[in-house]
Amino acid sequence: MTAGRFQGKRVLVTGGTSGIGRATALAFAEAGADVVLSGRDEARGAEVVAAGAAMAGKLFFLAADLSDSKAVAPLVEAAAERLGGLDIAFNNAGFQERRASLAEQSPETYDQVFNMNLRAVFLAMQAEIKIMLANGGGVIVNNGSVSGLRNPNPGLALYCASKAALLSLTRSAAMEYAGQGVRINAVSPGRVETPMMMAAGVGDRAAVAASLPARRLGRPEEVSAAVLWLASEEASFVFGHNLCVDGGFLSA
Repeated sequence: MTAGRFQGKRVLVTGGTSGIGRATALAFAEAGADVVLSGRDEARGAEVVAAGAAMAGKLFFLAADLSDSKAVAPLVEAAAERLGGLDIAFNNAGFQERRASLAEQSPETYDQVFNMNLRAVFLAMQAEIKIMLANGGGVIVNNGSVSGLRNPNPGLALYCASKAALLSLTRSAAMEYAGQGVRINAVSPGRVETPMMMAAGVGDRAAVAASLPARRLGRPEEVSAAVLWLASEEASFVFGHNLCVDGGFLSA
């Protein structure tokens, strides 16, 4: 990674205490950005801040539970206040239900999935866009999923539907703000080894890895590299794109 690539940039990473969010927050800080990461677990947040203490950019943690709709805009506003503005946002916080057939899922689980994976991102984008428009522009990257495009494994219908809606929201917002200096895209991980994936019941990891053309699971750092590219000037002509980091899953 080029040192100083994001020097002076102000970044918000939601769901930044583990997995892809943690890797992305640290990658931005290593590249010179000042980063606010959010999450519900203060101990994990402190651990990420400590892990990046020697990096070029500064890391700050703000506790927030984005399943509470009333917490979303205040988080974005607090992050911008802490950083002195907002140039880049990675809307990463998400929730995946335990695997079960659709008829066995409850309305409460539906609300959990869609409140976190769609409503929270919608509310975050509203707040981020307002701040970025006032400051002359910015970049938003939403964390989607290949499950929003294709998922041959049963049991995650709600997650798949929420991510499909998120990708559609991303494209629509990208077209609305492309001419106003706010560039919006998505990254869609495939089978990446994260705590959320493990908690949802992935089953036999070796079998899952063997089913991919790459013959292995992905690493959070491989997704964070894609996020940083989408957020960089190297991707300045990329609008409304969904960059899949999936080990060949969608091509198989």
